[in-house]
Amino acid sequence: MKNRHILFIVENNPAPPDARVWNEALAAREFGYEVSVIGPRDNLRGDNRRVIKDIQIYRHPRPRERSGKFPLILEYLNAAFWELLLSIRVYLNNPFQVIHGANPPDHIFLIAILFKLTGVKYIFDHHDITPENYAAKFGSKGIIYRLLLIMEWLTFKSANLVVSTNESYANIAKERGGKQEKDIIVVRNGPDLSRIPSAGPNPKLREGFQYLVGYVGVIGQQEGIENLLTAVRYIVEEKKRNDIKFIIVGPGPHLNAVRNQAKEMQLDRYVKFTGYIPKKELVEVLTTADVCINPEYANEFTDKSTMIKVMEYMAFGKPIIQFYTKEGEVTAGEAAIYIRENNAAKFADAIIDLLDDPARRKKMGEIGKYRISEMFGWAIQKQHLREAYNRVLHE
Repeated sequence: MKNRHILFIVENNPAPPDARVWNEALAAREFGYEVSVIGPRDNLRGDNRRVIKDIQIYRHPRPRERSGKFPLILEYLNAAFWELLLSIRVYLNNPFQVIHGANPPDHIFLIAILFKLTGVKYIFDHHDITPENYAAKFGSKGIIYRLLLIMEWLTFKSANLVVSTNESYANIAKERGGKQEKDIIVVRNGPDLSRIPSAGPNPKLREGFQYLVGYVGVIGQQEGIENLLTAVRYIVEEKKRNDIKFIIVGPGPHLNAVRNQAKEMQLDRYVKFTGYIPKKELVEVLTTADVCINPEYANEFTDKSTMIKVMEYMAFGKPIIQFYTKEGEVTAGEAAIYIRENNAAKFADAIIDLLDDPARRKKMGEIGKYRISEMFGWAIQKQHLREAYNRVLHE
């Protein structure tokens, strides 16, 4: 009998760079399924089709990343057009039995409904709570916010199974989507420890400073980099500390804006933006950093979301400072220090205090590594994914 075929559709990140989707795709292939992935190109040109580890990857054009509502809508309309076109192409070439759709945004249900007419099942992989993400990004709960709630509801209703990244998202699937417990499986964003390349600390990254504080992630409008710059200015100007270097790793539509802001604040000497860097260099940063940070203020979105960056920090045994959120504490536990109010100065004070306490840093780092290896690592989480596929394909 021919292997069952699973089609992944992801809009906001290409594969393999999207860590969660690529881990899921590799796991599905390991479980014995045929796997195809539709997603955007990882640069403006790139290849339209590739095969990596026996996984067929179909890539479509996407507009240049820009901040703002209109570019975002244009990006999503472009993605929907290409996803529909490519999914038809994949199906005609090799019919699939499952669409595994990853948000944001919540539009893939439109494609799934078409193929459900042929018996295809739909798994909704709930990466982000899109309405709250929109409100956090644009500070608005107007007509677009309400439209996103409707799209989310339709997504839940059309899904045969919801894969949630944490219990908060699972509760949203029940409360806003009307899903039953049996139709939801939690698969967390645990890092795959077996795929982390080995690399030792790189002292050159410190650039002569005693301490290195690291941030890794997408540089978007709601990532809190402005909060970090405010904290750095407080550390330098108010606390008179000039022994701390901050390294901010990652690409994103807001990168140029915050880079220019750092220059205007005269923080160039203390803050380095790397943009995108290869995996080995990223590992060097995380190995070298003394403390890692998540500077996003607490809001409706961050309170319920699990940040991949936090789990990556934990995997490398790094103590973390972040603003308090419910899911942030569920993930990191005592591996993090939590700032209970959205105050950049208090965030800065916590950075200084932790850097000046090496024993506490070491203990927190050990707690984080333990939680990843014993609770949240991908080797554990992918077994929940196996259960999801078994439920959908063999019900």
